[in-house]
Amino acid sequence: MGRRLLSSQGKSMRVIEGVTGRRAVLVFFLLVVWAVSSDSRVAAGGDAPQWMHALVGVTLPSYDDKTDAVMLYSETNVTVLSVDKIRTRIRAAYKILRPEGREHGTVYVHFYPQRKITNLRAWCIPAQGKDYEVKDKDAVDIAAPIEGGELVSDLRYRLLHIPAPDVGNIVGYEYEVEERPFWLQNTWYFQEADPVRESHYSLQLPPGWEYKASWLSYPEVKVTEAGGNVSQWVVSDLKGIRHEPDMPPWRGVASQMVVSFFPAGGTSRKNEFANWGSMGSWLGNLYSGQMDASEPIKQEVSRLVAGKTTPLQKMQAIAGFVQHDIRYVAIELGIGGWQPHAAPDVFSHRYGDCKDKATLMRTMLREIGVDSYQVSVNTVRGAVTRDAPAHNGFNHVILAIKLPDDVKDPSLIAVMQHPKLGRVLFFDPTNELTPFGEIGGYLQANYGLLVTPQGGELVELPQQPSAMNSIQRVGKLTLDATGMLKGDVEEVRLGDRAWSERWRLRTVTKSADRIKPIESLLAGSLSSFQITRASLVNLDHTDQPFGFNYTFQSDNYAKSAGNLLLVRPRVLGSKSSGVLETKDPRKFPLEFEGPSRDTDSFDIVLPPGYEVDELPPPMDMDYSFGSYHSKTEASGQMLHYTRALEIKELSVPVSKMDDLKKFYRMIAADERNTAVLKPAAAGK
Repeated sequence: MGRRLLSSQGKSMRVIEGVTGRRAVLVFFLLVVWAVSSDSRVAAGGDAPQWMHALVGVTLPSYDDKTDAVMLYSETNVTVLSVDKIRTRIRAAYKILRPEGREHGTVYVHFYPQRKITNLRAWCIPAQGKDYEVKDKDAVDIAAPIEGGELVSDLRYRLLHIPAPDVGNIVGYEYEVEERPFWLQNTWYFQEADPVRESHYSLQLPPGWEYKASWLSYPEVKVTEAGGNVSQWVVSDLKGIRHEPDMPPWRGVASQMVVSFFPAGGTSRKNEFANWGSMGSWLGNLYSGQMDASEPIKQEVSRLVAGKTTPLQKMQAIAGFVQHDIRYVAIELGIGGWQPHAAPDVFSHRYGDCKDKATLMRTMLREIGVDSYQVSVNTVRGAVTRDAPAHNGFNHVILAIKLPDDVKDPSLIAVMQHPKLGRVLFFDPTNELTPFGEIGGYLQANYGLLVTPQGGELVELPQQPSAMNSIQRVGKLTLDATGMLKGDVEEVRLGDRAWSERWRLRTVTKSADRIKPIESLLAGSLSSFQITRASLVNLDHTDQPFGFNYTFQSDNYAKSAGNLLLVRPRVLGSKSSGVLETKDPRKFPLEFEGPSRDTDSFDIVLPPGYEVDELPPPMDMDYSFGSYHSKTEASGQMLHYTRALEIKELSVPVSKMDDLKKFYRMIAADERNTAVLKPAAAGK
């Protein structure tokens, strides 16, 4: 599902400048790097440039033992030659501190037809011995590695391996590119996973041009104005961004400067991003003319809505067609990274990427008199924030459908009341497993650029009720005197909890493999078990709850302690987490996938001759980000356990980490608690 949802809407989400985001693509390039490094010729000796030798012996602060390397120096020089040509020169040098820092010994620079590499060189200054040099002729070009091979793209990478990127050595490189820009904007990413000693950025504009610089996750740095309409900025002593589980995306936390350029004369151009409105106008121009309905499209719409009596039924029929009958395939050549293909082409070919599917659905909805608008989003919440300037931080396209006044139905949940458009329903045609009326957790409380004929508007998508994303587990079980527990469990899944299982099972054909999730659940909860029956519910009916029904038995579930039996009322499932059990303090907020509410209910019939001697205490916790409630009760020969875990806020700030850690610890304690059974008193 991830590859389909993470289809790139624009090249800026698919490319990485030589000095930024290296680890984000390291996994993809690992095998290629080894091939290059084992096959390339050892470079002849060649002196490294003076700017690199000036870094030898610089004083560095003390770094902890997890720091792989330090960026000693970087320099980004952007020269805007015209509205159609930008030249960029990059320099960077690293000192390798640990073996893991050897990754900096491979330089990779992206290019495509509108972006040419005009120069590429790299060097190594060993701690002892002569310098190494490698040049462009030693590099190798590769296609962008794409999971599943579904993407046809003109994006390429040039890889250059620097010899001897060993601990204590300095590696560096410089390259130059010339680009025909799609828009007049550039982003300076000056923070990395490794600490940065010093980073420079310069911008040279033609006479009369102006710029606007916006800073993200970093206080504004004073600009130095040089001659020739050159502006310069310098930052220094930046800490590295160390990965934390469930942290916000890199784009949302990395320090960066977004700079937009404006030609002389003050005349607005279509590719200027002065604000979200102008960016929306640029995208709107790309969408216009792509929605002309062909005769086959009109005929298909007539066929789909035949017999449908309400507007909602007609919209559902069209949504289902685009979801399931238009295969996801992305062909992104040139402007095709941002501009959708024409609706008639998408329809006739029966495939397209996210923006193609959205364009086709808009065209079909218009045939039944329903207006809709494209919305650019990022599938990782937090990549675009409310305070971010207009920039291309998006990688996906969905729809905002203007609901007719008479369309009111409880199934339509992902609805926003827009001040001008009225009631708007958000829908992702690429997500084939989320029913019409809902959106996945990755979109909820996320920001998207709503594109209308009037321009663009950054809007916050609605957050759905937590109960719509849930696992409801009910067990009817029996315990015998030997400690064996057996019985039936019914598990009902809604929302993302349902589509994630349906997605996993989409290509599974063997019955034994279909119950792997059940086996994993039982294995994580029981020391031994045997599944005697299992079935799936509503696998192919995406508008209905998905479920697992199964019967199991577990020997020695209850533990003997003299003449007592110790029974854990929480039979299955773990809701606790050790994500915060680290020695290092948390640096970034913790992000949940979406709102959720999971419940468990287990009835355990006690063995004859036993009664309850002691019950675990109830657990009641309420925080702004979530709540947890559990209770164990006894009634006759029945032990009854219930609990509910609700996630209400999707981002937990660092200031609440102590509360969240306590929250998880208390859940873990509740999950370990046991009830004590004793032999029933004589005469009872």
